[in-house]
Amino acid sequence: MSVEDSVGTVPESAWAKSSHSSGEGGECVEAASWRGMTHVRDSKNAAGPVVSLTPKAWAAFVGFAARHTA
Repeated sequence: MSVEDSVGTVPESAWAKSSHSSGEGGECVEAASWRGMTHVRDSKNAAGPVVSLTPKAWAAFVGFAARHTA
C-alpha cells in the first residue's frame, strides 16, 4: 500500500509553500497537515513523491532544521 493510499489524497487547498521558498528557482517545499500527519512535497513537482511524517517525527525534523540553519 502506498502512502497516498493509506492517508487518502491530500487536497490541493491543504498545501502551503514554505516562507523560505522563492520564485527564483531555489529549493521550494510545500507542507500540508492532513489526517493527523504532516506531508511534504517539492513545490516544483507537485505530482511527485510525498513524504508523510507523524507529529512526533515532524517536530523532531523542525527542531533539527532550526538548530542547523545557517
